[in-house]
Amino acid sequence: MYTYTSNKQQKIEEFKTDFELALDPKNRWIRLSSITPWDDLVKEYTRSLNQKYGAPGLNPRVAVGSLIIKHKLNLSDEETVRTIQENIFIQYFLGLDRYHPEPLFHPSVFVDLRKRMGVANYDKVSQKIIQFARNEELKEKGKGEKRVKKNWGILQLDATVADQYIKYPTDLDLLNDSREWSEELIDKIFETSMLPKKPRTYRRVARNDYLNVAKKKNKTAKEIRKAIRKQLNYLKRNFGYIDDMLDMFEQGAFPLNHTEQKYLWVIREVYRQQNYMYRNNTHQCEHRIVSIHQPHVRPIVRGKAGSKVEFGSKIGVSLNCGYARINKLNWDAYNECNDVEAQVGAYKDIHGHYPDILLVDKIYLTKSNRKWLKDREITITNKALGRPKKETSYAKNKRKKLKNKRNQIEGKFGEGKNGNSLNKVRARLKDTSESWVAGIFFVMNLNMLYSQLIL
Repeated sequence: MYTYTSNKQQKIEEFKTDFELALDPKNRWIRLSSITPWDDLVKEYTRSLNQKYGAPGLNPRVAVGSLIIKHKLNLSDEETVRTIQENIFIQYFLGLDRYHPEPLFHPSVFVDLRKRMGVANYDKVSQKIIQFARNEELKEKGKGEKRVKKNWGILQLDATVADQYIKYPTDLDLLNDSREWSEELIDKIFETSMLPKKPRTYRRVARNDYLNVAKKKNKTAKEIRKAIRKQLNYLKRNFGYIDDMLDMFEQGAFPLNHTEQKYLWVIREVYRQQNYMYRNNTHQCEHRIVSIHQPHVRPIVRGKAGSKVEFGSKIGVSLNCGYARINKLNWDAYNECNDVEAQVGAYKDIHGHYPDILLVDKIYLTKSNRKWLKDREITITNKALGRPKKETSYAKNKRKKLKNKRNQIEGKFGEGKNGNSLNKVRARLKDTSESWVAGIFFVMNLNMLYSQLIL
């Protein structure tokens, strides 16, 4: 048995709604609104704004709340605006006093919102959430805040890569993209020049040379090297045309805008790096560019089975009381062992004391770091250096049990990458990408706070 009503028989005016009634207080957005530290978030967001001068801007709570909604629901900028427009509970979460059927702002505003909420702004609010969670944990265990004088608590450290959403880079693809950009710049400069005829670039021949190799399923090293040499020669000739044409504008207005000048610098650097690697028959160079549109991205060798090389920012994360905090974000590869003192010191700055137990991978525990931790009476669960000592079964099981707790921070990375697309950062600018990553970790902390206080 079933009931069916044809859409031809029902009018939109006949559809019954409960919007005139009170909103459900058990709705997740209404509950989340009550525990979100709005005052702290708005304070950090408005640091870069002038309260007296300038045109009226977007409501700070709407701005910050929209970023939270975006990362919590894992939506695009456009879909986030539509979701806010269609959901009355989300509009209550943003602090609106009534339902607004029209879009609150244009999706392009998200770029400015990410620029204003950087890593440092999110981190300051996360620190207050961690302090609150730690005080609640002390109350549950019957310890007052003043009674904790020695080392107390468990700190977990690990590092991962927040991958940028870019296509997998190859030397041949980078050179082809650089060549195409150089041809666009030649066209742009020629339009404002007094030259009677455009320089000949042989762009059709160059593209066919690229496609003849790129479309092959199995390419030999000799074929790839020959194709790279051809693209280098095409690009070198185009740079000669560009330099000669730009010399004509020494006395007049420069024909390229800021963005075009940036791309010209990037493709020149790509040519320099690729030419160096071709001449020296190597595949390594310093500060290697892997994306013309995002020249700040670097290849980071991870050595893992799934992905030996990742392209994005490397972040050093600490986990305390179930809450994650970004202690270091770098676009170049670095060794995690250099962060132990800084990250443990950051724990002391928040709580006033060192952790009792430190759970880390063995790469963190160099001889100097082991000595530094031992001097401060911080326990580690990894095996000691040198000859194995005799260990009772109780001590062995206890150490193994504590060591298994380090899976929590691995799970936090999995939550970010599978649930919040930490491995698909779609922002294109350096500062907005950093804000994107920090926003994901803040939303995960907010979800943790929600589960502890509400669920």
